[in-house]
Amino acid sequence: MTAMPIDTTSRWHDILRAATAEGLRLFFPLAALHAALWPLFWVAGWQLGLPFAQDTLPAHWHAQELLIGSFGAALLGFLTSALPEWTDTDGFKGKPLLLLVGLWVSARLIGFLGMDIGIILAGLLDQAWLIFLVGYATFLGWKKRSMGLTGFVFLLATLAIGAGLLRYAMLIDAYDQAERAIRLMQYAFLGLLGLALARITVPISNRVLDPSEETSPYRPHPGRINLAPGLAGLLIAAEFAGFSDAVCGYLMLATGAAFLDRVAEGFIGREGWKFEVAGLWLSSLLAGFGLLLVGLGRIGLDIPPLGGLHLMLMGGLGLGVLQVLSIAGLLHTGQALGFSRITRAAMLCLLAAVALRVIPEFWPSLSPPGGPYGLSALTWAAAFLLWLYAYLPLLWSPATIDQDTC
Repeated sequence: MTAMPIDTTSRWHDILRAATAEGLRLFFPLAALHAALWPLFWVAGWQLGLPFAQDTLPAHWHAQELLIGSFGAALLGFLTSALPEWTDTDGFKGKPLLLLVGLWVSARLIGFLGMDIGIILAGLLDQAWLIFLVGYATFLGWKKRSMGLTGFVFLLATLAIGAGLLRYAMLIDAYDQAERAIRLMQYAFLGLLGLALARITVPISNRVLDPSEETSPYRPHPGRINLAPGLAGLLIAAEFAGFSDAVCGYLMLATGAAFLDRVAEGFIGREGWKFEVAGLWLSSLLAGFGLLLVGLGRIGLDIPPLGGLHLMLMGGLGLGVLQVLSIAGLLHTGQALGFSRITRAAMLCLLAAVALRVIPEFWPSLSPPGGPYGLSALTWAAAFLLWLYAYLPLLWSPATIDQDTC
């Protein structure tokens, strides 16, 4: 009996249809892959150098690729899925998403090698999808006659301006301007993290407390919802105005305190220690502590700046991104809200990566084997590769299309 041939063309067509059915299905795996591999190659392959970076600093490429590359892909996936959901409009699927992927991937290839000659092209590619997000959020807010997306529009515009300024500063070798652009991008992402947590924490906490969803036992304090992103907005305004380090430092302390205040959202009993909830308030905790440390350094205390910076970005933003990838990846594929062992292991790996990167900054004598970067890069990569292993079959499965329970 002759075996029937397997129709591989049809199979790949079904996978592509599933992958492009929603923004997060396509961009979340790309964000995880980029976050895992780019830093690992930089550390293990090129020892923090870049083969084609002659007139630019690898540190500036590193900041660009982490914020606009890894976190940018997560942002693209999150907003192209969440904005239609929040405004009850049709989202993008198919070719428009592939066009956005083409823009994002092309810029990432230039950043992977640190190609000075490609700075302008990469900047234009990134500006295209950033401006699209600004315009998309603005259009939906106008269409629904709602001010609810104003914060997102402001922070997305800041992110676009910061990314453009960084590319320009790298092009003309303006170090101080590049550092200010990176700070603007950091604050914009922290503000977006605060807005995202405000929208995510309440429904997730209520699902954990009452899986039947018949009641809403958790009600947040109204003043806590937008305090952290609001102060991040003031911090952005201070940077744009060129205020002194001391003024910006005190604003960082205030913003950090606001993120620490959000930790109280985890005070819901023993359920607050479940990974699904704990990852949310731990993200605020790490972002808050990082902001406090960097702020104390800017007002004159002798505190290693890279320690607080990585606690804020790798810890606060990184854990927040991984949490969003994990929660949305389940709910948008029709799964119950409950992290698997692999997902929990991924989050533990990420926390270990943060500790391995931050501790040597404060206690150089405790530097781990392989220096301050090797083990940290490995465990950071493991966190996102574990997530990819757990979620890619769900996100790219045709069986999970139209199974949204978000």
